[in-house]
Amino acid sequence: MKVIIIGSGVIGASAAYHLARQNIDVVMVDKHHKGNATDAGAGIVCPWMSKTNNQDWYQMARMGAKYYPELIAQLKEDGETNTGYKQVGALGVSLHPEEMDKIMQNLESKYEDAPEMGTFKRLSGWEAKELYPPLNADFEAVHVSGGARVDGRLLRDALKRAAQKKGAALIHGEAVLISGGERIKGVKVNGETIFADTVIATGGAWAPGLMNPLGLSLKVMPQRGQIVHLRLLETDTSDWPLLVPQKGHYMLAFDDSRVVVGATRENKSGFDYRITAGGVAEVLDEALSVSPDLKYGTVEEIRVGFRPMGPDMAPLLGTVQPYNNLILANGLGASGLTVGPYAGSLAALLAAGQEVNMDLSPYDPMRAIKQMQ
Repeated sequence: MKVIIIGSGVIGASAAYHLARQNIDVVMVDKHHKGNATDAGAGIVCPWMSKTNNQDWYQMARMGAKYYPELIAQLKEDGETNTGYKQVGALGVSLHPEEMDKIMQNLESKYEDAPEMGTFKRLSGWEAKELYPPLNADFEAVHVSGGARVDGRLLRDALKRAAQKKGAALIHGEAVLISGGERIKGVKVNGETIFADTVIATGGAWAPGLMNPLGLSLKVMPQRGQIVHLRLLETDTSDWPLLVPQKGHYMLAFDDSRVVVGATRENKSGFDYRITAGGVAEVLDEALSVSPDLKYGTVEEIRVGFRPMGPDMAPLLGTVQPYNNLILANGLGASGLTVGPYAGSLAALLAAGQEVNMDLSPYDPMRAIKQMQ
């Protein structure tokens, strides 16, 4: 059996890894678009504090968070330990006690079905500041021990290396789908035709361009995110928890005295790669209002990425009709690094014709696909 995967972001790399572990012939094809979401993203893995009412999104995100320890253990067995993943806990913070009440009630209602969230408890501002020193002590907090962070680039690269160790190939170039009847025969890339039994199309925000030649219009739009990386000199940030303010922005720290703050959610941005004054101001204003001591940090880097936004929050995962061997995995939006590795494992199961122990009907990609006139 041979599977072609178009796109080697975190979903595509995960699918390749899981297929290669089964000794299935895998070819990854990637154009390496500037601004791909995995390159820019710094992942917060803590779906349990989300305020969304979209249960389909939550179930996939919950399973994504639950799956991480298993995945990291598998990668370690395959010699990949530099994944950027670490369970450091998470702090949900707010100036308003009633919001803290709602967070606690939300966590209590979810705990029975999601014990992987670990322990959770309410903290005073000063207790929270002991865990995350830059925090404004006026903010109350709820601490969730199971919260984790992940570096998207490191995880993607670890998955790709592990897949290649097991025989997967990687081709740099732009793939064009070759169709025949109700099947996809393969792809054309760099003037070469590669045939396959199954094709998994990831491709992030660029996926609509892959579908258009088939006469299919895919409703996935790029959403620009601007993310600021700060360096805090001579500061050990390795065990700082994630910070999840209730306004939607986030902060997370890595082992190298670096704090990532972000991110803007700019709809109708197109593929405009500019770093804008308004975007940077929004990110820093939000961050400094919650963590004023970050003002002493050095602005080291500003990343721009384009999240693939589907018609709703739930991912797009399943077969693209009428092509019974074309699988789409896309539309993860702002939760790509929470959901991506798990969604990639499910795409691998579908490609291999194996049983998926999850109802995928709510994620049917056809809800975002129309036949072009």
